[in-house]
Amino acid sequence: MSVHELTDDQREIRDLTRRFADEKIAPFASQWDRDHHFPRELFGELGELGLMGVCVPEEHGGAGADFLAYMLVLEELSRADAGVGVTVAVHTSAGTLPILNHGSAEQIEAHVPRLASGEELSAFALTESGSGSDAGAMRTRVSDDRITGAKQWITNGSFASTFIVFAKERDKPSAFLVRAGAAGFAVTREEEKMGLNSSSTADLAFEDTPAERLGESGNGMRVALRTLDGGRIGIAAQAVGIAQAALDLATGYAKERNAFGGPIARFQAIQHKLADMQTEVEAARALVWRAARLKEGGKPHSVEGAQAKLFASGVARRQTGEAIQILGGYGYTKEFPAERYYRDAKVTEIYEGTSEIQKLVIARALLGEAMRGG
Repeated sequence: MSVHELTDDQREIRDLTRRFADEKIAPFASQWDRDHHFPRELFGELGELGLMGVCVPEEHGGAGADFLAYMLVLEELSRADAGVGVTVAVHTSAGTLPILNHGSAEQIEAHVPRLASGEELSAFALTESGSGSDAGAMRTRVSDDRITGAKQWITNGSFASTFIVFAKERDKPSAFLVRAGAAGFAVTREEEKMGLNSSSTADLAFEDTPAERLGESGNGMRVALRTLDGGRIGIAAQAVGIAQAALDLATGYAKERNAFGGPIARFQAIQHKLADMQTEVEAARALVWRAARLKEGGKPHSVEGAQAKLFASGVARRQTGEAIQILGGYGYTKEFPAERYYRDAKVTEIYEGTSEIQKLVIARALLGEAMRGG
């Protein structure tokens, strides 16, 4: 996409993030991946730059930028390290914005400034072992504002201070705020993953844990779905960042790698791969920007967000594989980051709604009642 489509503020935020990512993230990403290291100190630095609350209003401690600027931040962070990208994405889209959208004035004042500054991290606890895409099957329960149950695969789980937790109340999900360290709350496991090894993915347990209601009773699914509508645009931006990193790596390698008397970039097979990669990355970016602008304008964006995530995640998976192919044997080694990009890309087709769920959202809008059959 042309930089001329961006405002001066959006370009400035993107360039700031790019410089930070190139200097403070990319040189260490491979080591963080190998060590499964969560770079907690990094998020304080991002907070000082206003990048942990990019689209949070200034009166609540954020940078006050628009939603597209936030997507640009996620893309640039993910280009350097997708684990850092998803930490910021979940912290902001799923952990901070729902408090702004559904919290009381007291809750916003108590939590949002600390989150927007990067002083604290947040998490979104919806998934359980038996309820992923089928959130209505959750077994976690609440009684008298005390939660009992367990949550699985919670991004930022081992490091967050504020959790948005969903629990059934008289058979309808409600949303609650839970603080780390509350009675009966425990992180029970840190997940070993295929990729995103610089991020935290944890299982949580609640045993009669005190919680503070977020929004109205029985309104949990509305909170969750509204959050996921915006959150999946962020994951699409993450996927674009991963795919862009793979394209940059493959392009640079093709110019430098010599075979049969010259750079492999002169071979049409390589040229066609790179042309397809760039075209798909740009198309994915365009879908992300469209969905972000709709959300910023307060317009319906569920379908557009689903389209962005569906397409961008597929692009990331396919084009990271193509980068490995262009690098040949080197692409299959840890000497180059292509294999890390490949591992990191796959999960973008799974979390915040699988690709199959995105297709269901799109088809439902397209077909309406006809989907129900006779």
